[in-house]
Amino acid sequence: MLIIPGLNSLSDFRLKALKDKINASLYKNSSYTSFCTDIYSIYIHFIELSPDETLSESARISINKLLKYGIKINEEDKNIKELIFSIYESKFLDNTFIILPRTGTISPWSSKATSILHVCGFKKYIKRIERGMIFYLKTNDKESLIPRLSEFSTYLYDRMTQMIDYRFPTEEVLFKHLEHVSFQEISIGCKEVSKEEVKINLENINKKYSLAFLQDEILYLVNTFTGDNKLLEARNPYDIELFMFAQINSEHCRHKIFNANWNINKVEKPYSLFSMIRNTHAKNPYYTISAYTDNAAVLMGREVSNFYPDFETKIWKQCNELLHFLVKVETHNHPTAVSPFPGASTGSGGEIRDESSVGQGSKPKAGLTGFNVSDLLIPNFCQPWELNIGKLHHIASALEIILNAPLGSASFNNEFGRPSIFGYFRTLTIKTCNIEGKYEFWGYHKPIMIAGGIGSIKNIHSIKNEVTPGALLVILGGPSMLIGLGGGSSSSLDSGQCSEELDFSSVQRGNPEMQRRAQMVIDTCISLNSKNPIQSIHDVGAGGLSNAFPELLHNSRVGAKIELREIPTDDSGMSPMELWCCEAQERYVLSILPENIDILKSIAERERCPIAIVGHVIKERHLILTDRLFNTSIDLPMSLLFEEFPKLSKTDSSTNLLLSKFTILSENSSENDFSTLKEAIRRVLMLPSVGSKSFLITIGDRSVTGLVSRDQMVGPWQTPVSDVAVVLSSISDTNNYGEAFSVGERPVISIISPSASARMAVAESLTNIYAADVKGIEQICLSANWMASSTHKGQGKALYEAVEAIAIDLCPQLGISIPVGKDSLSMKMKWTSDGVSKEVTAPLSVVISAFSLVDDVRKTWTPQLRRETEKGIGKTILVFVDLANKKQRMGGSAVAQVFSQIGDETPDIVDVKHFKSYLKVLKDLHNDDIVLAYHDKSDGGLFTAAAEMTFAGRVGLELILNDLCHKNSSEQDIINTLFNEELGGLFQIRETDLNKFKNYFLSKEFNINNIYTIGNIQDENSQIISIMHFGNEIYRSSRGILQQIWSSTSYHIQSLRDNSKCAKEEFEDIIDDSNPGLIFSLTYSMKDISIPSNLLSYRPKVAILREQGINGYYEMAYAFESSGFTAVDVHMTELISGKVDLDNFIGLAACGGFSYGDVLGGGAGWANSILLHSDIRQSFYKFLSLRKDTFILGICNGCQFLTKLKELILDAECWPDFICNKSEQYESRVVSVRISKNDNITTALPSIFLSGMEGSIIPIPVAHGEGQAYFNSPEDLQEFLDKKLIALEYVDNYGKTTNRYPYNPNGSLYSIAGIKSLDGRILALMPHPERVIKKNSNSYYPIDQSTEWGEWGPWIQLFRSARRWVG
Repeated sequence: MLIIPGLNSLSDFRLKALKDKINASLYKNSSYTSFCTDIYSIYIHFIELSPDETLSESARISINKLLKYGIKINEEDKNIKELIFSIYESKFLDNTFIILPRTGTISPWSSKATSILHVCGFKKYIKRIERGMIFYLKTNDKESLIPRLSEFSTYLYDRMTQMIDYRFPTEEVLFKHLEHVSFQEISIGCKEVSKEEVKINLENINKKYSLAFLQDEILYLVNTFTGDNKLLEARNPYDIELFMFAQINSEHCRHKIFNANWNINKVEKPYSLFSMIRNTHAKNPYYTISAYTDNAAVLMGREVSNFYPDFETKIWKQCNELLHFLVKVETHNHPTAVSPFPGASTGSGGEIRDESSVGQGSKPKAGLTGFNVSDLLIPNFCQPWELNIGKLHHIASALEIILNAPLGSASFNNEFGRPSIFGYFRTLTIKTCNIEGKYEFWGYHKPIMIAGGIGSIKNIHSIKNEVTPGALLVILGGPSMLIGLGGGSSSSLDSGQCSEELDFSSVQRGNPEMQRRAQMVIDTCISLNSKNPIQSIHDVGAGGLSNAFPELLHNSRVGAKIELREIPTDDSGMSPMELWCCEAQERYVLSILPENIDILKSIAERERCPIAIVGHVIKERHLILTDRLFNTSIDLPMSLLFEEFPKLSKTDSSTNLLLSKFTILSENSSENDFSTLKEAIRRVLMLPSVGSKSFLITIGDRSVTGLVSRDQMVGPWQTPVSDVAVVLSSISDTNNYGEAFSVGERPVISIISPSASARMAVAESLTNIYAADVKGIEQICLSANWMASSTHKGQGKALYEAVEAIAIDLCPQLGISIPVGKDSLSMKMKWTSDGVSKEVTAPLSVVISAFSLVDDVRKTWTPQLRRETEKGIGKTILVFVDLANKKQRMGGSAVAQVFSQIGDETPDIVDVKHFKSYLKVLKDLHNDDIVLAYHDKSDGGLFTAAAEMTFAGRVGLELILNDLCHKNSSEQDIINTLFNEELGGLFQIRETDLNKFKNYFLSKEFNINNIYTIGNIQDENSQIISIMHFGNEIYRSSRGILQQIWSSTSYHIQSLRDNSKCAKEEFEDIIDDSNPGLIFSLTYSMKDISIPSNLLSYRPKVAILREQGINGYYEMAYAFESSGFTAVDVHMTELISGKVDLDNFIGLAACGGFSYGDVLGGGAGWANSILLHSDIRQSFYKFLSLRKDTFILGICNGCQFLTKLKELILDAECWPDFICNKSEQYESRVVSVRISKNDNITTALPSIFLSGMEGSIIPIPVAHGEGQAYFNSPEDLQEFLDKKLIALEYVDNYGKTTNRYPYNPNGSLYSIAGIKSLDGRILALMPHPERVIKKNSNSYYPIDQSTEWGEWGPWIQLFRSARRWVG
């Protein structure tokens, strides 16, 4: 084993925060005086060497260089020297602790780093590399902290995925290779004891391994293995059989409760829950291609120009074809509670795989995420309504979940390359009392983690083919690993019912870079159209292969013979049960006809995606699993696995709560000083479900693919208030077609009225999605995700009532189908504290996601209030359309929650016909220019909606209540008016358009008496929000102060999670009223961007270069293709193998993404795969430096890649590297850059890409974690500046270069956003111009200024300039 120490693993500010936490824990025990004075933390690498080849000295030097990534260490520091010396001696200093992956697991880092070393030519020397992290703690008295490790160890490692030790690890611990074992017989006495004893034995096994068998399933297994049902001879079961049966038949996979018979209050109910859901599709099946039968629902699309590379030539091309869209929303609640980061990461990863594995193969497009947790209890920021009632000890707290789970979800989406552009966040812990005097706690100790999205699928691939006998069974993707064992059954139980060890074992780990590789294989297969080699495909999720393969076979009524030792694995000691049942991620199972296997292999080889043929399909409906190492097998009838058990019967009854009317003021109160109103405003705006979600949004890439038209961030100040997400149907389509999605959820209401909660969730999803120019209501489809504790008294009834309310009643009336959904019905946590039993139950929570085609993406409304001074705007008013006929029911409202109340009567749809008319009016209004801004009324009520509109527009607002309140209304009445959450919408219109606006409603027989003028928009110079009541100003505050209150929860979470200094700078910036926002200041005319006609006859070739993990190829290819080039898809495997030669290209574009997951630093693995191969190194040197007719563009990861190749680029030795952002967080934002102007041509020549653009200030998206320009020496920096190699620099909204966050999103010196070569042929930049070449792909653009742009955005000029240069 080779041991190589690395660089610092944590920055100074993180080490200081860690030291403070450790000392806080140590100080709790006053009998000790030791405390930590300093902490050092470095990476350590362990390399398992091959026994067949001795590592050469040159290879050792190269590997050492590769592993010097991260934060530089102070090599002169005495403590660092001692620490590194101790590592080489394999003997730790006292108070040194090492963090390693849990025994028996392989970290995602290891998988990717090993891949880099193998590609770089070290495969013959190295079997595997693993990484640890060392913490060296210095104390005031040199006392050992080892005896006290348990007091602070939780701050050092994640016990779900890692282990901690103070002893130096051995090779046996790190690279343990267990001896092979075969099927393990589980003794239940099938031949020796009575059936009753067999049943007892099986019940004990069920409990021991948390298999979640129901009683009828246990009886069935008893009969099976005692030979009574004639399926098998009497024998003991094997472990693989019981685990497989448990996963396939788990509640998680079979949805037994949704298919159950119900008896409510001693009345037999006529329908199952699922049959009621199916009723919506039966009533309106017309726009659904596939429902309930595949991994996602397929909805009717339209013919568009699709863009993808030709299989033979690899040239990107446009093809008109019918492209449907698909929708899916999943949950990953249990794993997120156990281990938030990997739990949420694999939640998003699993949902993405669902979108990939529809029909014969499909493609993910855009995603959403949502989180429900209990009260946060942020240190030094606890709120008066929050409750601290403890938790199960090994489950994460609400704060731990929200600090880490969103990062897990975002990181998977980011690395895979799917934009996450919508979501929600809610907290709740509240106590109620029923009529029997029993108190109950409601909350999300077992959290909800929602992962959903949309994808696309070709019409010819939208339905799975039959799996036919003789077809080969293939695993595509990553290897089996000892992770995620029993996840399907574990997640079917309430938290607290599984042992701690089984909870840990059920958590998976994500490797999105592997999933990207698998997706590239699928994309290539579907590009073959009718020659697609995939017969059928299924993702590997809950239950692992033990569920995926049987499901692939089941609908075709065939069987299979599978050799378990053909399953790829990184751990040769895994048992057959572990190979078959583990939930290792990033895998698909496919059926492939034998004549098509070679083409699939060639595609997988190009993408470096593992592929394995593990068996074949047989006609007989048997599953035969063989183990050739032990010459053993099992043979199970498929009917045994998919037995149709008698329907589950569920019984429940009503439970009545003691409810009281919401009030925070005495009814006898005569004084209206409105101090309570002020406090209500402050509290409501700080409630997480109401306040800013910025901390959740900026960590997720929202621009990748170039297809995003509307994300969460709105307007020139990028305020997170959008009601809807919108994507383009295709990047090459010119019809402005798109798709939209939104979310509605109102779970607090369900504590009072489950049916109202469900109806309001549907209604909210619709009032949100109608911000886009959606098709008619009959073409909107919903996903319904149902979360409840079905065993908790009253919650089964609540679930039935809610499903019935929307599936039998509301949706059929609206003409809407629910073709997809998911349930998670074990939403309770139980534990014991000091001998007292405790439990927290999640209220029935239905999350509705709405999806629709969009006729014109340009017509999407946002909540941004427009300014009177804007061209064509003039005097405007705020109009409120009330859908509740002046009802003000306060039950379950945000204002009730922040005053620790629940209320009695809840909001609800008052009139379905009236509501449907309202939606039809919204559709018509999109065809006019009347509506300037729109926001639905939801969480936080009328005041919150109006305030958010001012935040987005940076204007003042006079809110006038005269038409909504009586003149003698009390302060309580006014609070109810401002904060009730009845349905409604707020519209900004020109004052002169009011009658025209009302006429639209009259045309649909809408009662215009429910339309009120409630506000005057004030000049931007007076950003004051005031509330007027019959001439009296009852409230007044500045927009800046209110927006800071609204942002305060997000700010505090961001401060804990990221660099607090950066968080503070962003928070302080909110108050600046004079901030002009994003501006487009162009020094060129958009009328001059067209390509000269004499250049159109010749299309020079550009290599769109990819490495494994790259995800920004699609938009890059289109940017060049639409600028007169021939864009060619080129993978590094082809360059290294010599199949493709750079001599055939004029241009090279290195795309963005995460090559090798960036595990050795951004772009480092990619670059070293060139630097360490002599032939390809020479080829790149020639292209970069010797040829003068070529150009090179590197964006984001491609920029990092080019800077690592600077030794191959003439006069680039002084170039910076790009290292971790100053915020130490992934930053996805729209920022402004200025294109540098250099009049002195004796230094660097102008960039050929930026010709004519010099001096322009243009907004641009950034999406990276390592974008901070870092120079290796002061001399390099000075040379760089002297040569004037800055191509683009970050500027603030005033147009000044800045180091202030977030305008400079990564803290780069001299505001460096992009760099160039001395001759101007090479441009490397971190921001993403290729993602916003289309006007509709910009998160914000000025409407009046952009009228002359046509379909393009300003950044198209960068690519057109390159085309003009080539000539």
